[in-house]
Amino acid sequence: MHEKERHRLIVSAVQSKPVATVAELVELTDSSEATIRRDIAALHVQGRLRRVRGGAEALTPPSTSSLIGRPFAVNEGINAPLKRAIAKEAVALCKDGESIIINGGTTTFQMVHYLAARRMQVFTNSFPIASHLLAHSKNSVIVPGGTIYREQNIILSPFESDVTKHFYAQRMFIGAQGLGPHGLTEADPLIIQAEQKLIGQADELVVLADSSKFKQRSSLILCTLGRIDTVITDRGIRDEDRQMLEDEGVKVVIADAEAKESSSVA
Repeated sequence: MHEKERHRLIVSAVQSKPVATVAELVELTDSSEATIRRDIAALHVQGRLRRVRGGAEALTPPSTSSLIGRPFAVNEGINAPLKRAIAKEAVALCKDGESIIINGGTTTFQMVHYLAARRMQVFTNSFPIASHLLAHSKNSVIVPGGTIYREQNIILSPFESDVTKHFYAQRMFIGAQGLGPHGLTEADPLIIQAEQKLIGQADELVVLADSSKFKQRSSLILCTLGRIDTVITDRGIRDEDRQMLEDEGVKVVIADAEAKESSSVA
């Protein structure tokens, strides 16, 4: 990760809580402790945050809460060609007339380009996915009620009883922060709570994860491998990771980022 991206992520993290520790920032950016300490020192001098013992804090407390994790704008440019290829394979699983759930994320967002010519019922907690489909497709779009978290561009409802439980889908498409032997992992409890409700409303669970996600781990488990039906990834997946999935009965689809893109992409 480039220094500019790292700094943007660190500033975003310290604005979401009273204090962001060095350990938390190391995990968030996948960097060394020495690198994070240098970044904090540099950002302190620039007047973008305040260095404190063991971490950093925002100069001004946030007016609204944020979520743990990389901002949408930061993630969007990471492995972009792979994400687009994976999204194309995901939409290939869909048929007109079906109901699907698309979870918020930068890989799932790439599905909107291939859904432009489809006619489906789409439930999504992603503000950019909903906006794009409304503007560039004839799909029916449903969103949950709740708070829009600007950094991740997702809508999360604080209520147990909301429109989510009234929507049924043939399949749900979801990204994740990490994927390993224990299953899908995420960093924020609010995301876990919201996504587990969505997972319960779909017959099939399709995970969109480029091969780098197998190297990442977070502390919170969203679901086990046994709940996953299909993982769409790229040619960079290691043999042991593919075997791990297949041993659990998970179908693995390999997307080719070098394949020529369809002319139907918006």
